[in-house]
Amino acid sequence: MLSRRSFMRQLGVAGAAGVYFGETLLAATAEAADGAAKPSSRVWLDANENSAGPPRAAIDAMVQNAPHTWRYHFDEFGALSQAIAASEQISPQQVLFGVGSSEVIASAICAFATDTKPMITALPTYDIIVQLARAMGKAVVEIPLTPQWSYPVKQLVEEAKKAGGGLIYLCNPNNPTGSITPVEDVRWLVANLPPDTVLFVDEAYLEFADPAKVESAIKYVRDDKSVIVSRTFSKIYGMAGVRAGFGCARPDLISAMNPFMDNVIPYLGVRAAMAALQEKATLIPERRKNNARIRGELCQWLDQNKVRYIPSQANFLMIDVKREVRGFSSAMYREGVAVGRPFPPLSTMLRVTIGNDADMQRFRQAFLKVYSA
Repeated sequence: MLSRRSFMRQLGVAGAAGVYFGETLLAATAEAADGAAKPSSRVWLDANENSAGPPRAAIDAMVQNAPHTWRYHFDEFGALSQAIAASEQISPQQVLFGVGSSEVIASAICAFATDTKPMITALPTYDIIVQLARAMGKAVVEIPLTPQWSYPVKQLVEEAKKAGGGLIYLCNPNNPTGSITPVEDVRWLVANLPPDTVLFVDEAYLEFADPAKVESAIKYVRDDKSVIVSRTFSKIYGMAGVRAGFGCARPDLISAMNPFMDNVIPYLGVRAAMAALQEKATLIPERRKNNARIRGELCQWLDQNKVRYIPSQANFLMIDVKREVRGFSSAMYREGVAVGRPFPPLSTMLRVTIGNDADMQRFRQAFLKVYSA
């Protein structure tokens, strides 16, 4: 059995791989960036961050509690589990919090994937967790997304049957495509999970999606299905630097993942997350609406300029630049706009975060200049 200590060493290997991609891209762009915009004036549209930032209540909570960060505050972590449980209408025993949602995903890989029972997913998706699974010696099966950019649920089930179980990873909306897997497909997948198979649904971007087109898989947690759902405060709540996320699952699944969790998150993250949840009812609809408006205006502009893209339900968009992404990104960086790294095999598709109105105006100016060159 992989211990928490050895797991963290493995996580360092895969984490280094993720950092490698980001740092090599930035190094390449910076190297070629003579005369580029100063970092303070650069527009950052490369990491699906939310420039709206933390809600006011979360900022106040962090400021007020900063003097108390000399303690770990283990005694207060239970309150976060209770707050998340109340928010998602589940029990505290069905909640696992982590350093972002990535720690929750990693713990599920440790608990439910082996060298014979694979992590099964679609390509392309959040590739850092695929690298992590391989770094830990887990078997990995990748199947292409459908032509509609959704997960091929029947193929996922077939692969799990062949392997005798494992972990199915589904990101909805998917990163990097921003596409969704239809509600009926997820429903079928849950109903047809083979024995010894756990479904992990990564909902980091769910709050940005149109509620009429997608629904949370937490409903299956409430029904005691073999389903784990992760969420994060990094995206719609605008708190990427706070590093707070959580998972929801049956208590037995939580118990299986728990040995691979550090069970400690930054105290200011605890306080910020609890404060942000108090604003959930108004904050999420407002930010979803604003993101959809800005994303829609960008799509309309791309249509007018006859530039192809993948329709998105997230806070980012994949745009076909008709050339190798790395060089295009370097040119954009020189124009003062940081955009996403390559996501093989979509070698000509550029992932761009949806920023605020001023950010996207800067993006359009730089994009048109580089795209037309």
